[in-house]
Order: sequence, then C-alpha cells, then structure tokens
Amino acid sequence: MSKQKKIVVTLSCILAGVVVVLAVLWARYGYRAQSYSNTSYAMGTYIQQTTYGKEAQAAATAGAQAVTDLEDKISWRVDNSDIANLNNAAGTVWKTQDSYTISLLQMSLKLAQQTDGAFDPTVLPLTALWDFDGKKHVPTAAELKSILPRINYKDLRINTKDNTASLKMHYEGVDLGSIGKGAACDKVVEAYSKKKIQAAVVAAGGSIGLYGNKPDGSGWSVAVRDPKTNDSNAGSVGLLSLEGGQYVSTSGTYEKAFTQNGKTYHHLLNPKTGIPESNGLVSVTIVCKNGALSDGLSTACFVLGKEKGSALAKSYGAETIYIDTAGNVTVSPGLKNRFQLTNTTSYRLMK
Repeated sequence: MSKQKKIVVTLSCILAGVVVVLAVLWARYGYRAQSYSNTSYAMGTYIQQTTYGKEAQAAATAGAQAVTDLEDKISWRVDNSDIANLNNAAGTVWKTQDSYTISLLQMSLKLAQQTDGAFDPTVLPLTALWDFDGKKHVPTAAELKSILPRINYKDLRINTKDNTASLKMHYEGVDLGSIGKGAACDKVVEAYSKKKIQAAVVAAGGSIGLYGNKPDGSGWSVAVRDPKTNDSNAGSVGLLSLEGGQYVSTSGTYEKAFTQNGKTYHHLLNPKTGIPESNGLVSVTIVCKNGALSDGLSTACFVLGKEKGSALAKSYGAETIYIDTAGNVTVSPGLKNRFQLTNTTSYRLMK
C-alpha cells in the first residue's frame, strides 16, 4: 500500500436492529494523519465517527458526548428532557426550554408553516400510534380519525424572550425526530471545532456531517444509497463530491419499513392523512450547510413531492436529489457538477 492513506467508512444497517442510510465516504490523505474511529449509540441510532488529527480520539469522544447531551434535551423518550416536559404539560402551563431546543422548535415550526403542515413537529401522537421502532402497528381508520385532530403545529407556541414553549391542547405532543439526527451532526461538528483535528466525518441515522478537507483542498465523496432495496450493502445510485462544512440528509422509503399482510409501510408519514406518503418518490437527499435543516428538509420535501419540495429547498439555498419509483434521478442545478450517476442499469439521470 502506498504512503497515501485511503480510508473507507461504510454506514449501513449491519448493526442489528438499526436501519440507517447507506453512505460511503472516503478521504485520501497525503500524510500519515492520526485517525480514530468510534461508534456509539444515542437517539435511537448508531453514531459513527472517523476523525483525523492530533486530538482525533478526544474529538470523537467529545462528539459522542455532545449527542448524548442533545438527546437529554430533545428526546421525548427521556424523562425530564425539554421536550418530555413540554409534552407532559400539554394543555396546561408553559415550560422552560434550553436555548438550543428553542431554536430547533422555531426551525420546526417555520417548516410546518411553510409546508402548511406537510411537516409537523406535533406529530408525536401519530408516530407513537404507528410505533415503527417497536410494535409496528398499522392503525385502523377509526384510530387515525381520533388521532389526527391532535396533530396541529398551530398549537405549538414559543416565547423566545424567556425561552419557554407550550402546547395549547391536552394529549398533543412534539416529536423532533425529523430533525434530531441532523441536529446531532451539528453538535458533533461543533465539538470538532474545539479540538485540534484536520478533518472528520460523522453519521447519525440518515444524516452526515463533514468537517475539514484533504490537504490538497479537495473534499469528500459521498455515495447515495440505492433506495429500492432493503439491503444496505447492495450498492449505490451515485457519488456526490462535497467539501467540509456541508451536511447530507436522506429520507427514504426503505427506512424503518415493515410489511404486514403483504403490504409494506414506511415511516415517512403525511401528518394530514396519517399514513405513509405515496407520491411516487422513494428517496430525497438534501445538501446544505446546517444538519438540522438538511434533516428537516429531507422529510418535508419527501412529503411535499418533487415540485413543491424543490421550491422549498431552493428558498433555503439547499440542493436536492429526488429518486422516484421509475428509477428517475433528478438533481438540482447546484449539484449537477457534483453528482455522478454510477448505477446506470437501474437509474436514469434526468435533464
């Protein structure tokens, strides 16, 4: 092997019981950088990191702790978290929130307003009913009819002056799962910036954060998973060429999917209908400079569909890759020279 060091990091669902977006990232360094790889578990997924530099191990340790700290604030499953306290007080009093939690609630509420509820942070009653991480329950029409009125982003109220929030009605609940993994990447990259490292990559579920670049100034290659198979090792659709400081999030129908009575259900629910969105898309990938936003946009754009979703992403300066059931791959203008289609047998790049 030459002096040039080649690192290949594969993010997949090889870890039992976890479904994550397949992404292959590699960096070729012209020097022998110290490197450290770490896998931890938080926020219902595996957090995979590879760091390069003098404080590579310390950076990864700090990154893992940053995700745990975030989970303790924004997970509705964690007792006494900001979101758990908010949900438990639904219909009663305002609850104090951490300033970062407030910023995520604001981002989520803005997306909800811009999408007219296609993205909705008050979706907890619905996600809990389906329970994709547990019992995998297909709701009856009667169950959905009783649950849907409890999903209403307009009932989420935020006071930024004293960092408090409230839910207007009893039995409502916030679930920040649609931006949480991206937010985790933000916090990890923030931790990296405080350590002496040259470059790093973190993956949390379907979100990826890139930090730093190669010494020659070139960036990272990110492989977009083939969304038509549940086999995370089955290959990719194409490659993205990106720089440090960018985030990639993908929402796909293969994530957290289950089959019951011959029908497959995925976790990308339409908050208005209460059922998995079926608009002909199988995955949406977002590239932008904020992890939480990339995560939220990937969900919102999937539910909205290609036309409306593209307009939303453009308003944020984000780039998109849409893949539909027919194998058509639509890449936004800003990624035209950064994306290479590698699976030309099953997919077609649209002009």
